[in-house]
Amino acid sequence: MKLSGIAIVTIFVAFSVHAQQASMTFFVTSVGKGNGADLGGLEGADAHCLALAKAAGSKHTNWRAYLSTTLPGGDAGVNARDRIGKGPWRNAKGVVVAKSVADLHSARNNINKQTALTEKGEVVSGRGDAVNMHDILTGSDPAGNFSTAGGDTTCGNWTKSGEGSAIVGHHDLTGLKDTRHMKSWNSSHGSRGCSQDNLKASGGAGLVYCFVAN
Repeated sequence: MKLSGIAIVTIFVAFSVHAQQASMTFFVTSVGKGNGADLGGLEGADAHCLALAKAAGSKHTNWRAYLSTTLPGGDAGVNARDRIGKGPWRNAKGVVVAKSVADLHSARNNINKQTALTEKGEVVSGRGDAVNMHDILTGSDPAGNFSTAGGDTTCGNWTKSGEGSAIVGHHDLTGLKDTRHMKSWNSSHGSRGCSQDNLKASGGAGLVYCFVAN
């Protein structure tokens, strides 16, 4: 069977897209788990990352959600930055978003609306779109550590879908040379609550960042 030029190009493009998705090591979840910030804890969030990545063609199995947790009584919690490996990390289009953990948590990171893609390689809607979903759950401070601000910053360590709050970041960075904006990808403000409706009310959908712990 002889293929036309268009058919060959189509096959090549499809193969290239599949290859890039198979090798991606970073994405924003295309959907939340549907129960607000109750992700089933870190284990449930990691499983969500893995399931979405696998469905998109990823061969990696060590996916981790970029989430911090806290412990009662002032005990140390889990830092999101310590869960995700050393880098570098690439999105579904093969674009490097950060070369290292230090790079990721500095003004050198390359996380913005054009690069913080879903596992399908799609742009996540944000400010100015019909539906704003730029609030990404992290529970973290700008350095990627668990918050010491006091109060609930992780919606009960990602097990609550009612009262409470979680720190969120904005994936749709403006590109302004301002440290507040540059670091806002992982630590912008607290959510209005932990339910799906409350997350939507402030511009969220229960989405998380996923990284391969390489």
